[in-house]
Amino acid sequence: MKKLKFIIPSLVFIASATLFQSCEKDDENFLQVSYPTAIVTVCPDAAGGFTMQLDNETTLYPSNVKRSPYGSKEVRALVNYTVDDSRPDGNGVYVNWLDSIRTKLPVVSIPGDNSQTFGNDPLEIIDDWVTVAEDGYLTLRFRTLWGNTNVPHHINLVTGINPDDPFEFELRHDAKGDTYGRYSDALIAFNLNGLPRKDDKPVKVILHWNSFSGEKSAEFDLQLRPAVSENSVKGLQSADMIE
Repeated sequence: MKKLKFIIPSLVFIASATLFQSCEKDDENFLQVSYPTAIVTVCPDAAGGFTMQLDNETTLYPSNVKRSPYGSKEVRALVNYTVDDSRPDGNGVYVNWLDSIRTKLPVVSIPGDNSQTFGNDPLEIIDDWVTVAEDGYLTLRFRTLWGNTNVPHHINLVTGINPDDPFEFELRHDAKGDTYGRYSDALIAFNLNGLPRKDDKPVKVILHWNSFSGEKSAEFDLQLRPAVSENSVKGLQSADMIE
């Protein structure tokens, strides 16, 4: 299973491993490419290339990377880019680096106690710019205890808890016994475009989770992509089977 994207270690690795900058560049230029410019959806095309969906309306076109680094997978990702003049619409970009976020589908609630199946270990949702609902995805920055980073924590978004609203969820955390250590942050994203909807209007996402201080909830306004086929919760593949 691909591990969750840790915030700080990820950025340090990116800055040292993927920057195409010479040692003579000054500190200001280094800092400009050390941190993400945006969160995007990496959308592969039939020819092996890709575009990056910046928000609900804006598509970015990479000028220096011709093939998707993630093959045919559509994933959310952190990106650092520089705007270039390769396109008349101004949406051409030079990709300095791109780093994928663990991207999953929601899972369906089962009869009985979801905590037994999906866990009930606490976590905190961090309210900052990388916690965002856009392009049919819910991307979350969360914080919890990590004692052994070799133990994968399972994070699942559970739908079906409200029979009348598929967009009311429980965020479930199974730490697999790794409940001691230091607080660290990670990113995870969920693709909600396959859930049933009445029309193409924005939906209200209601999220519940178990925090370190008790039960919490939050609401997000989310614009889904236009429906292109019949949607069914029953047709969703288990998130644990998505690499």
